[in-house]
Amino acid sequence: MKRFALITLLGFSFQALAATETTYFPPLDILEIHSKELAAENKGEAPRFAVPHEVAIRPVKFQDWDKTFDSFIWSHRVHAPNAISLNFGFTKFYLPEGAELNIFSTDRTKFIRTFTSEDNNVHNQLWTPVILSDDVTIELSVPEDVINEVQLEIGHVGQGFRQFGQSTLKAGSCNIDVACEDSKGWENEVNTVGVISTGGSTFCTGFMVNNTNNDKTPFFMTANHCRINAGNAASLVVYWNYQTAQCKGARNGKLTDFQSGSVHLASNAASDFSLVKLLRQPREEWNVRYAGWDATENIGTPAVAIHHPNTDEKSISFENDPTVLSSYGGGQSPGDGTHVKVIDWDKGTTEPGSSGSPLFDDNHRVIGQLHGGGAACGNNLPDYYGRFHTSWQGSGTAKTRLMDHLDPQNTGRLTTDTL
Repeated sequence: MKRFALITLLGFSFQALAATETTYFPPLDILEIHSKELAAENKGEAPRFAVPHEVAIRPVKFQDWDKTFDSFIWSHRVHAPNAISLNFGFTKFYLPEGAELNIFSTDRTKFIRTFTSEDNNVHNQLWTPVILSDDVTIELSVPEDVINEVQLEIGHVGQGFRQFGQSTLKAGSCNIDVACEDSKGWENEVNTVGVISTGGSTFCTGFMVNNTNNDKTPFFMTANHCRINAGNAASLVVYWNYQTAQCKGARNGKLTDFQSGSVHLASNAASDFSLVKLLRQPREEWNVRYAGWDATENIGTPAVAIHHPNTDEKSISFENDPTVLSSYGGGQSPGDGTHVKVIDWDKGTTEPGSSGSPLFDDNHRVIGQLHGGGAACGNNLPDYYGRFHTSWQGSGTAKTRLMDHLDPQNTGRLTTDTL
């Protein structure tokens, strides 16, 4: 008979169901949550997709393991009725060789890939992608001879109240799927962009960025207001290739091409950028590219944005008029010159969730990342992008600027092309 683990929950109840212990979260008040989220998104804050819960769920050695052949198995169930999804932050994570961690819906219809010792990292943490179920089982299998080496504790559960692409402010119909003919010639840049989650609760857009060594160092940029910092960089999850299969087709984007974890390198509020280094390069089969950039003072060409509007499937937008310099939210040019202003989109738009996405000039080089603005389907309001040139200089230190990281040999080069 299975012995029950000693589990500490911070403010939440649990119940044992059958032979597997269960952590239970009551249903959320969706209407109340969406009302608060609408107000937050209208202020330009990064949208949330889940309510975070702090927990402390862990196996107690020799007290709650099932023995099978030469391995021990520990399992735990998390049930949150009516949740759109669940995600997990393992705030202690180390698996010895031969151990396997599986996360699947309790009815076994949905599954996240198996995690192994190859997922060990410098943070000793693991933050998972979402699994679209309200009833999930976590199962750990460990060879008997290395059971004492396991470190595993779930410190976070994200109780999802909407899917990616199910924002309170639903992505408008004027958005252009990257599967459409409009994106022809921009395929490489499309493949630099991913949708992200941080802390298992908020989402934005970001992009892989090249460096002057052209060596595929996994540098990744987004907006500073997307709140990635040294304290939570381990919780970053990037989803690649979340896009429709056909132009104006079914919203059938997949969330299976993901990677977890990063190290924070630099941020600056003035131009609203954050730069991290992902713990690994994206897998070759994901076809991810590294965006080129222009750190000179040059702007003023037509522009293209690639983004996830309301973290819906990936879209592309076009501005046919020259971009101009501006302060953030400013009406006069050049203002303080920290931002690139898109006066109004000619095709497509941006929305909450697009924050952190790249703006490309007509040379296919990034000149800024989205800070905010009033653009939406049906209006001609502007958007403001934190200027890459400003981010390059930052506040004069490696922690506040791009140049130390994206020009590691100090070559003085101020442009690169998409790799």
